[in-house]
Amino acid sequence: MEPIIGGLGPGGMSANDPAGQAAPARPNGAAPAAPAILDSSEQTFMTDVIEASAQVPVIVDFWAPWCGPCKTLGPLLEKAVTAARGKVRLVKINVDENQGLAAQLRIQSIPTVYAFHDGRPVDAFQGALPESQIAEFVKKLSGLSAPGQAMAEVLEQAQAALADERWMDAQEGFAQVLQQEPENGAAIAGLVRTLLGAGSGEQAQALLDSLEDSLRKVPEVESAAQAVALASQAAAKAGRIPELEHRLAQNPVDHQARHDLAEALYGAGRNQEAIDHLLMIIKANRDWNEQAARQLLLKIFDALGASHDLTLAGRRRLSTILFS
Repeated sequence: MEPIIGGLGPGGMSANDPAGQAAPARPNGAAPAAPAILDSSEQTFMTDVIEASAQVPVIVDFWAPWCGPCKTLGPLLEKAVTAARGKVRLVKINVDENQGLAAQLRIQSIPTVYAFHDGRPVDAFQGALPESQIAEFVKKLSGLSAPGQAMAEVLEQAQAALADERWMDAQEGFAQVLQQEPENGAAIAGLVRTLLGAGSGEQAQALLDSLEDSLRKVPEVESAAQAVALASQAAAKAGRIPELEHRLAQNPVDHQARHDLAEALYGAGRNQEAIDHLLMIIKANRDWNEQAARQLLLKIFDALGASHDLTLAGRRRLSTILFS
């Protein structure tokens, strides 16, 4: 290490290092969760490497477009880091574009690879190594990562993908967490909701049926199971939409028809219309049928998720009706 790293101060940077200055703020405020592989620079080195290494080990690959061995090493590093499933990150630094940082870290030849953990360099090598040695290098670093911490980040990213209805990304994220933590209730519930949202209700139910009783009783899983049950019931009524709309046209105060229509619309994926009809019932008679409209509305909110735009807007409208 010392022949390569020599001259670094506390935290892996010297006191007068320009890369040690605070990184510029990211767009829209706080930085998003870092990807497993990214390009960085002098300006963002502190954020992307030093600070990020407090969460998981960060491998830094110093390379250049004209460097032949770099073209061999880079893909092998990316392959090994991807296989580590969030336990290690890879940051790539083009030395032609970041000569000051390369000079500070005394990069004398490329490729040169550093590994940082908790803000400090912990390992390094120069030159293009065989794939087996790269895999061993990454595996060793993976052991420094806190699995729970890494998986918590993957779970957060999957939940964000679910909220944005990016079904494939969400499914991959939840599955990755469950590979490491098979009894993670939040990941199980997230995967169930993802399958449901993607139109795979039968798969969602099959997943629930495969669970041990103890996991079915986890609150998040119970909530996801209720969403699956509601979707199944509503889908069975989706074919009645024309009939129910006709009944309402004949009698606009037929609350039962409006309630059933709302459920059918939800089953057909017409969520906004379903919410509108239920709010109309509550506004006209909030206690109708032992508050059946409000109960169904809350089930729909729960099925959509607390952060869904329709849930947030619907809850505001509900509060306005109830407290007006």
